[in-house]
Parts: sequence; structure tokens; C-alpha cells
Amino acid sequence: MRVHWLTALFIVVISGISACNSDYTVKPKGYFKIDFPEHKYQVFNEPGYPYTFEYPVYAKVEKDTTMFDDNDTPYWINIDFPSFQGKIYVSYKTIVDTGFDKLVDDAFKMTYKHTSKATEIQDSLMTTPKGLSGLWFNVRGNTATAKQFFVTDSVKHFLRGALYFDATPNEDSLRIVNEFLQADMKHLINTLQWKSK
Repeated sequence: MRVHWLTALFIVVISGISACNSDYTVKPKGYFKIDFPEHKYQVFNEPGYPYTFEYPVYAKVEKDTTMFDDNDTPYWINIDFPSFQGKIYVSYKTIVDTGFDKLVDDAFKMTYKHTSKATEIQDSLMTTPKGLSGLWFNVRGNTATAKQFFVTDSVKHFLRGALYFDATPNEDSLRIVNEFLQADMKHLINTLQWKSK
């Protein structure tokens, strides 16, 4: 009986020693590989809406139904990216009804609400090929949104957009998707036109 016990102990010790010489290496933490589609666009030009633009073929436009009073927000939409679990929330207001300074102030407030989680917020002026102007916001850190913008003619129209994901904010894991969708957001901005009414 004592011999079996010693044999078992010997086998365990030899197994432990030989296991230490294995070629096992620790794998670094990583994220899933994402296969991105080719950037192709279609036109949003719905009757009654005061704007038109191009958006990706792999997205769908939905009317925003989160607001309680549809009379104040009839032209608010969401551009949904189902394969990325993300949305660009697009809001539109007329400057005459709200006031230019208030709309710009609200856009800054909405962006800087993320200050507690942001490591940096950069804003940059932009002018579109159609002659519109606005601001682009790049928000760094583990924030709910990393990309925001507004575009205006400073007289009548004001359109704001913000990209959100249905995921826990993680700058590292979302970076590649943010960069991919940033190209789509900038294409939307550069093709945006106001309809004359």
C-alpha cells in the first residue's frame, strides 16, 4: 500500500516538473475582429423634411420617437447602424424659433456634459462644400459619445448630430468603430443641404 502511495507522489511530482517546461505563453487581452463594409451611400430626401443628405447603405433612418411632443421635434431622426449597435441621433431646429445663440450654447452643453468621463474634448470649425458651417467635437475617454457635430446656415437652419453605442463606454474597444463611422458622419455633413421652403 505504501509503495502505491510513493508511486502516485512520484508521478505527480514528475508531472508538475514537466509542466513547468511547456511552451505556454500568456495571450494579451484583445477585442473581436470587425469586418467593415465598403463605404457606400444613399440619399435621405424625405418629403416634408427641411434637409437632405447622404447616409450609408448599411444604416437605416428612423423617426426619433423618444420626445414627448412631436410638434416640437418633427424632423428629428436616428441613423441606426444595427451591425455596430450604434446610432447617430440627429436633431433639427429652426433658428427663428429657438435663437442662434441658444442652439449653439445647447450644443456645447450637450457635448461638455461628458466632461466627468472625458480625458479631452476637441472642437474644430468646419465649412462644408455646400457652404455651410459648424463645429466638430472629438470627445476622448470612456464617454457615452465620442463624435458630435452641428451644422448651420446661421440664419434659419440648425442640425446637430451625436454618435452613441448600445454598449458600455470603452474608448479602446470602440475606437476602430468610432473611426469607421466618423467617415460616414463627415460624409453626411459634407452632403447636407437645406431645402428651400
